[in-house]
Amino acid sequence: MRFVFTGRVIEWRGPSPYYFVPVPDEESADIREVAALASYGWGVIPVEARIGDVLFTTSLFPKDGGYLLPLKNAVRKPQGLGADDEVTVELTVRLQLGAP
Repeated sequence: MRFVFTGRVIEWRGPSPYYFVPVPDEESADIREVAALASYGWGVIPVEARIGDVLFTTSLFPKDGGYLLPLKNAVRKPQGLGADDEVTVELTVRLQLGAP
């Protein structure tokens, strides 16, 4: 399952700052349909993503009926991304082998 969408980087200030791109509602609804085939627990969904020239693997975090794509420093810093920057994301949900 592959998606391309545009979103704004948001910052969550906890014990240390974290950055995310919210997955739009339509794409989140499609991901929820295959969540049981993809999740390895806790509702997180393993994905492969690309922003610009940076390809990375991570897991979507469920949040308020949608999902957040975490952006590690290794993804953000080479592209100079910060809060409120708009990015285009290519996202592929990684289904678990042997899922029912």
